[in-house]
Amino acid sequence: MANESIITEFLLMGFSDDHDIQILYFVMFLIIYLLALMGNVLLLVAVILNHHLHSPMYFFLVNLSFSDVCFISTMIPKAMAASLTNNRQISYAGCAAQVFSVFTFGGSELSLLTVMAYDRYVAICHPLQYTLMMNWDACLQMAAASWISNLIHALLQTILTFRLNFCKFNIIEQFFCDIPHLQKISYIKINQILIWIFGLIVGSFCVGFIFASYGYIISAVLRIPSVEGRHKAFSTCSPHLTVFSLFMSTAFFSYLRPKSLSFPIIDLLSAVAYTVLPPILNPIIYCLRNKDIQGAVWKITSKIK
Repeated sequence: MANESIITEFLLMGFSDDHDIQILYFVMFLIIYLLALMGNVLLLVAVILNHHLHSPMYFFLVNLSFSDVCFISTMIPKAMAASLTNNRQISYAGCAAQVFSVFTFGGSELSLLTVMAYDRYVAICHPLQYTLMMNWDACLQMAAASWISNLIHALLQTILTFRLNFCKFNIIEQFFCDIPHLQKISYIKINQILIWIFGLIVGSFCVGFIFASYGYIISAVLRIPSVEGRHKAFSTCSPHLTVFSLFMSTAFFSYLRPKSLSFPIIDLLSAVAYTVLPPILNPIIYCLRNKDIQGAVWKITSKIK
């Protein structure tokens, strides 16, 4: 391998070789990106400006919206530029930065959803102790732990990934630097195994914690005697549960689907769904399922008009 040239840049997969269709993709991505930005920024502003929403649940929701904005900004602007200029090259450092950002903000999405599940668990299963258990110091510590742990995890994953030897090919069969596709063009297996082990441990802990929280929540809600009380309790959890289901279903299909369903076009479309749908739909889900958010957003939009 000593005679192999050192790779200094990668070539990302394009959506089409036709210039007119590339322009169409650019317009589509621009609309999608602007919708995601507007939805999440509007939700952020609505929570920040409305003092009635200054509670732990909405504090974590603000963090989630910020993570969504950063997550979609990691990949979509580069894809837009590639479609507009027909330049699909990305530098070695740029690819490493993209991997780091994807793990940071994708991981923070999952960890924040985990913390939000704990918040709902305390609110429903221990309502009398809610203000004590979910005080602002505890909320700040949980949010900080979420961000710091994901920064560390992202750094480890990036270091392990770029210790791989890319000695033959530099073509990534995806529209962004995705670790499974980087592994395909490398030959060091031990690093690939470590990458999957780290990801599996972190993902399994978060998903298991969320399922356990909802197990206790469902058990507590079913013990509520009135139908109205049960409905009210479930309604406070439904936005979070919907957002979690959306994120996990797109992520699972993107990374854990059977090899029989792994084709370049399916890989591309599943990655688009995984990176685009949660940032766009999360603010919509919370606006549709939460009357407090609806009221706060309506006040802002009415002032703008």
